[in-house]
Amino acid sequence: MRTSYDFAPLWRSTIGFDRLFDLVDAAQQTGAEDNYPPCNVERLSDDRYQISLAVAGFSADEIAITAEQSVLTVEGHKADKQQRDFLYQGISSRPFKRQFNLADYVQVKGATFDNGLLQIDLVRELPEAMKPRRISIAGSAGPNVRQIDGKAA
Repeated sequence: MRTSYDFAPLWRSTIGFDRLFDLVDAAQQTGAEDNYPPCNVERLSDDRYQISLAVAGFSADEIAITAEQSVLTVEGHKADKQQRDFLYQGISSRPFKRQFNLADYVQVKGATFDNGLLQIDLVRELPEAMKPRRISIAGSAGPNVRQIDGKAA
């Protein structure tokens, strides 16, 4: 049983969380989502991730990876359309499109394709302005201390 949540009270008291509410809303609508091809999402370290997709039957030139703003899209289309006479077809070769929402500052660093497994490497790179920095505390000069020509007396 799925429950629908009303985010109206949060909309009134939060600013800048639009994307978060959109993701929560989209997560509630995933009933009919196609989960092909199967994939793993793995955290390799605090700032490194890897997505692995099982794309058996596809070659590297039949797969397109697109990173656009905060969405990573992986699409696959089989090139050959020749008629084959399968007695049983257990390996799917249907076209697919998988999308992954990326957090802020997560970038795609590369992709490899080996033995039917597509691996996409992701890294979170915070800009210098967003990283924590130490703030020095300036000492206050007391009433008996004078400063002349940049030297304390």
